[in-house]
Amino acid sequence: MAEHKEEPVAESMMDKISDKFHGGDSSSSSSDSDDDKKGPAAGVKAKIYRLFGREKPVHAVLGGGKPADLVLWRNKKVSGGVLAGATAIWLLFEVMEYHLLTLVGHCLILSLATLFLYSNVCIFIHKSPPNIPEVKIPEDMTVNIALSLRHEINRGFFTLREIGHGRDLKKFLIVTGGLWLLSVLGSCCNFLTLSYIVFVVLYTVPVLYEKYDDKVDAFGEKAMIELKKYYAIFEEKVLSKIPKNKKH
Repeated sequence: MAEHKEEPVAESMMDKISDKFHGGDSSSSSSDSDDDKKGPAAGVKAKIYRLFGREKPVHAVLGGGKPADLVLWRNKKVSGGVLAGATAIWLLFEVMEYHLLTLVGHCLILSLATLFLYSNVCIFIHKSPPNIPEVKIPEDMTVNIALSLRHEINRGFFTLREIGHGRDLKKFLIVTGGLWLLSVLGSCCNFLTLSYIVFVVLYTVPVLYEKYDDKVDAFGEKAMIELKKYYAIFEEKVLSKIPKNKKH
């Protein structure tokens, strides 16, 4: 009788152990299937093409802070005011043919005359004169601007020097094409109009790109593929036939 009682107990223990093994296999298989489902999606996300190799949001690429907020129109009133001011300056100098020294002189005369008359009126009506704030240019800001400008100029000189050595034909073609395009634009309009066009482009393109970045990145990917094809053909038919400089 004892033997008959031990057999069902042993069988039940074996069944539980087998169930645990099967349960572990099923859970592992389900986790594997979940990984298989997540794997391709994660791979697709990792392979999304971004223009110019961008890995950060547009706001972070522009440096963040108030300048990025201004360019990306986070505060529409402030950004619109800056654009309206730039447009007014362009209209004054380009359309109305106003001169810079004349404008500065007239603005200073108007400001000084207003303050002078208001100060004298306050004396006659026994009111405190206006508190004119003291304007000073911070030394730190001036030094930082000078250092940044110096760094960019030195980098430009270094690029020109590398191109002059004839080591990078691709960079030579890009820089030459950019300078030729700049000369064409300069022949079509003067410096002020060109500066205004560049300002408007830099002030509107980033916010539009941030809004439609997926579509622009997809189009940019197709364009880069086509450019690489044409460059490969150009390199095979033209660049490969140019003798390279040998170092002695």
